[in-house]
Amino acid sequence: MARIIRIFDTTLRDGEQAPGCSMNLGEKLEVAKQLQLLGVDILEAGFAIASPGDFAAVKEIARVIRGPVITSLARALPKDIDCAWQAIKSAEQPRIHTFIATSAIHLEHKLKMSETQVLEQIRAMVGYARKLCPDVEFSAEDASRSDPDFLCRAFETAIAAGARTINIPDTVGYALPHEFGALVRQVMQRVPNIDQAVVSVHCHNDLGLAVANTLAAVREGAGQVECTINGLGERAGNAALEEIIMSLRTRSEQFEADCNVDTRQLHATSRLVSTVTGVKVQPNKAIVGANAFAHEAGIHQHGILANRQTYEIMTPESIGLASSEMVLGKHSGRHAFEERLALLGLRVPETEVSVLFDSFKELADKKKLVSDRDIEALAMGRSLAVPEFHKLDSFVSNSGTKLDSSCTISLHSQDTGKRSEAALGDGPIDAAFKAIDRLTGREPVLQSLELNAVTGGTDAQGEARVRISFNNQVYNGHGISTDIVEAGIRAYLMAINALEHEEGVADAASISA
Repeated sequence: MARIIRIFDTTLRDGEQAPGCSMNLGEKLEVAKQLQLLGVDILEAGFAIASPGDFAAVKEIARVIRGPVITSLARALPKDIDCAWQAIKSAEQPRIHTFIATSAIHLEHKLKMSETQVLEQIRAMVGYARKLCPDVEFSAEDASRSDPDFLCRAFETAIAAGARTINIPDTVGYALPHEFGALVRQVMQRVPNIDQAVVSVHCHNDLGLAVANTLAAVREGAGQVECTINGLGERAGNAALEEIIMSLRTRSEQFEADCNVDTRQLHATSRLVSTVTGVKVQPNKAIVGANAFAHEAGIHQHGILANRQTYEIMTPESIGLASSEMVLGKHSGRHAFEERLALLGLRVPETEVSVLFDSFKELADKKKLVSDRDIEALAMGRSLAVPEFHKLDSFVSNSGTKLDSSCTISLHSQDTGKRSEAALGDGPIDAAFKAIDRLTGREPVLQSLELNAVTGGTDAQGEARVRISFNNQVYNGHGISTDIVEAGIRAYLMAINALEHEEGVADAASISA
């Protein structure tokens, strides 16, 4: 039998640390539920001590998610470990993941500690964590630039103190595949108590080699890989989970290894993470890019029609895509619509299906044909919905080359009922946002606005993604409509509603405390 590689997903911790990728509690929980459906073995829910919001998210994920091991990162310090344990202790399978650097440059310039002091810190803190939690993972930060002798002593110390997983990070993406594979081999051969722990790797993509280094480690015996959806992460990102998984499945004869992931959920998971973070997946991205299963050249199309294996080494169905682009229209019934949701791997609660179907019918009245991408966009918008403190009633915008842009917005607000405001701006969307600010009494900073067409054609749905900041907190919004101005308005309102929802949760917590 093929050995099973444990998949450690750190999208909600390392992935979220990528600039501009922060998620609120609701978004983190939605992604965590999808990761549970995907079948990851370990889910790193966050860095509990980093902020009150991170602590709350880790704690809620530990309470709700069942199946994966739930872990929080913690520096090798008592306060970090205590905080991590308080956040994850309600998990079905909790794990404390603690780390300290082992490279000479980190010891001298960051930690200002000797090797002896670092070994003592490892012994004390892994032992401390083990008294709280039976499952402890130890990571040697910057392992790929560490002295191999010292690295092996560090791992030996961690295992002796109770670590049951030891992690070898290529923290700055410096290693080459043959070097990293050799390092893993050294650890496997030279750490005397290595048989008592699972060897893990965590590779960054600074040289574009994160997946290659990870797979080299698997070939040398690593039993756990740490990765993120879409390769999100610090700087150039992490090893992409979907690329690792499909490499193991497609070239299984090279690894004699497999994993527990349901690959049919890869596409849906990628889309969800892209939507909540606002980070688009490049079209030529392996596995989950829009062009990954697209064929335009005539010779390729001829080959595909003759036998798909001529130009496809994996099937679109294997990652959760329909084998062909199917379309629905205004005459399609609910049963056909629900079948398409299932075919696309979209997880929609039963209570939401009727609302989503109504949205589909409204769209079908505006478009002759509704594509799979249109349906995905509708479903993603519903899955990320927040309580609507302010709901769009109507809008009217005017814009042209020889007049100032203006927009009149009418909102239904929970506190004030129906009200309208008009504003001028540098374009209709700017005017609309200013009118919304007047109606809601909020003046957030607009950090980014992305407008894209979901599909081709002049009747395509427009997809808007908005990121705003208010009081040093970041909020995301997502909106879709065949009118791109309306899509922008809906995205901005969603971000405002997320802001008010988060403030309401915080106020309730302070009152209960």
